[in-house]
Amino acid sequence: MLVIMSDGEATTREAAEAVRVHIGTLQRWAKEGIVTPAYTTAGGRYRWDIEDLKRQLKALHDAK
Repeated sequence: MLVIMSDGEATTREAAEAVRVHIGTLQRWAKEGIVTPAYTTAGGRYRWDIEDLKRQLKALHDAK
């Protein structure tokens, strides 16, 4: 079951589950600049807007 954080932003695990990729894949994509998280916490953790992430992935797919 996917539970999104109350502020509407998801952890990397939640975002990875939502777009059906491995958490490590999503982390690598973010580090490589392939996708951009909504923001990064002071502790270095990514937070994601899942709808925005889906738009980013669609744009990447459409650009192929």
